[in-house]
Amino acid sequence: MKARPVTLGGLASDIAARIVKVGATRVAVDGAPTAAPENLAGRIVDAVHGDGGHAVHIPAGGFLRQASLRLERGRTNPDAYYEDWLDLRAITREVLTPAAPGGTGRVLPSLWDPVTDRATRAPYLDLPAGTVVVVSGTMLLGAGLDFDVTVHLTQTAAAIARRTPPELQWTLPAFQRYHDEAMPHEYADVVVRADDPRHPAVVL
Repeated sequence: MKARPVTLGGLASDIAARIVKVGATRVAVDGAPTAAPENLAGRIVDAVHGDGGHAVHIPAGGFLRQASLRLERGRTNPDAYYEDWLDLRAITREVLTPAAPGGTGRVLPSLWDPVTDRATRAPYLDLPAGTVVVVSGTMLLGAGLDFDVTVHLTQTAAAIARRTPPELQWTLPAFQRYHDEAMPHEYADVVVRADDPRHPAVVL
């Protein structure tokens, strides 16, 4: 596959223009933690604001399931990491449904703190109509979450392994499984090579 090198700011501007063109309000920026999807999501929010729109960034990591559920199969189970960690129903209920056209616009920015294993008690955000909600996180695609525009930061297995710290190497099979089963690189609206997240390249 051919790819066009682009700056992170230029990539964010291009995605923001696409969002406006299709009238999207729910955007996914998906990638392994080593691809830093939250950085691109923040840049997209800035680009939308720069174009006169309104946008918010919501990290999916604020919607992990409670420890008793996500760690039921052990603390280092890659299948559980792939299947059980994100609370997909909560993301749909608290973020994607209210952010949809005709939704209430009352969005919860986070639900669960994985460090304290308690509810974050974050206040709801009452968003103006047309606000773009950019959700960043890992393994967001292919799980039934309803996004209007999807961005996938793809990395080779070697790049993920090289950038993953030793204490998290147990997660590597989950990323390979996601690549093989969900195949986000095949159907995301925007696919970006991000072996080095500082130097992205858009897959043409």
